[in-house]
Amino acid sequence: MQARTWRRFWAFAATTTLLAAFVVPGVAAAGNVPAPATGRLIPAADLQADAAVLRRAYETLHPGLYRYRSKAQIDDAFAALDSELARDRTLADAYLAIARLTTFIQCGHTYPNFFNQGEEVERTLLQRPRIPFAFRWLDRRMVVTRAYVDVPGLQRGTEVLSIDGRPVAAILEGLLPYSRADGGNDAKRVSNLEVQGYGRYEAFDVYFPLAFPRDEGSPFVLEVRTSPGAKVRSLQVPALAWDKRVATEGTPRDDTNPWSYAEVAPGVGLLSMPTWALYNSKFAWEPYLDQLFSRLDAKGNGDLIIDLRANEGGSSVGDRILAHLTTSGLPAEPIVRKTRYRKVPDDLRPMLETWDRTFYDWGDSAVDLGDGFYRLTKYDNDAEGSVVRALSPRYSGRVWVLVGAVNSSATFEFAATVQRHRLGTLVGQATGGNQRGITGGAFFFLRLPKSHIETDVPLIGQFPIAAGPLPDAGIEPDVYVQPRLEDIAAGRDAELAEVMRRIKVSRR
Repeated sequence: MQARTWRRFWAFAATTTLLAAFVVPGVAAAGNVPAPATGRLIPAADLQADAAVLRRAYETLHPGLYRYRSKAQIDDAFAALDSELARDRTLADAYLAIARLTTFIQCGHTYPNFFNQGEEVERTLLQRPRIPFAFRWLDRRMVVTRAYVDVPGLQRGTEVLSIDGRPVAAILEGLLPYSRADGGNDAKRVSNLEVQGYGRYEAFDVYFPLAFPRDEGSPFVLEVRTSPGAKVRSLQVPALAWDKRVATEGTPRDDTNPWSYAEVAPGVGLLSMPTWALYNSKFAWEPYLDQLFSRLDAKGNGDLIIDLRANEGGSSVGDRILAHLTTSGLPAEPIVRKTRYRKVPDDLRPMLETWDRTFYDWGDSAVDLGDGFYRLTKYDNDAEGSVVRALSPRYSGRVWVLVGAVNSSATFEFAATVQRHRLGTLVGQATGGNQRGITGGAFFFLRLPKSHIETDVPLIGQFPIAAGPLPDAGIEPDVYVQPRLEDIAAGRDAELAEVMRRIKVSRR
């Protein structure tokens, strides 16, 4: 297998009918609207063969397939996919159809991962011209956070009302069926469809040109309002080549430190951690954190702010941080890890890739529970389950963690642990993920043999042990802060400002 950098293992039809989840009003259904660069035409027989492989792989390996959907709903979803692929489709059509199916499962780690696609899919479908600005959704209003072109009227704080005559509300509704999240966490679905420069591929950049085909060489026509109450005006802005906006942001090499630490006020440190996706990185992150906490210990008590707002997850970096915040063994969230299989069937192995060969055969670490699941004990390092062991020095100052809907995997788990053990204060908005359980920790990358589309297959389901029903939602912060349009326009970091205000008041 050629070495690849598996940068992220991440991943809306919850309130719609099953049919609406696959045929979305206002969106170019497969084959209905001719689109540029849609890729090769794939025979129906090949597509249905791929659909059969996808179904077999998910039914055999996916531990969260029926967590948020019933078996009947999943059966209907695969039947709808078969029906949609019953005639020849372009590569773009097939990609969208598979994305809708995986989104319907309501597992945040289940989707045709942008970062794991082969050259054909990447070149043909992912590298499309892009809008020349970054934005956030505030109450489902599109607000510019950064412009990449010098066009009067397009600046930080501008509200975009329509693109090419299509209201942004209709664009958002049309793209939600492609936005992955765990269970009913719609805030995560909306957050996924922001453009913030977090990676070379963002969901809006991928799905918008596929779902709403346009002449790729033409400029975008925007209706905007430059400030609240201002007159609506029309702008023409150029489409940017996919790599130009990335070049503007700058992409760090795999051996560089993606984090930063700075003292933002006397005795107040800010640790910005936009990613924990360090699987193939040469960055020695464990020694970095150990040395940082040693320096903080030498300075004495203070306040440490950890900014995770751009961070979906990745490696278990949070455990290293937690180890410096506790004086004794810290039990992880009370969960049971389950997998659907002990050994991968031989017919599926040629289509699966991963970074750890032990995932193909769990052996004795997969204990048959007799209900279609195996309890996975491989990652338990204590008789009572996974435990974070304390490391010296312990940081005894106050900890503030900036969180939001992006946090849905390892950062969701970290936020939950911080809050449960009262190790810090969560500030921001509700996280992604879901209190009823997520998947993660191990993955296969399923390469469909005919279309060559890749989909991620999570292998470990985390099933919480709880006395009663848990919310179908992420983790609520201890201090809720929602940025306003005025904050964005002024370049004001609302969450950080609130933390600094609270620190100042507490020190009087």
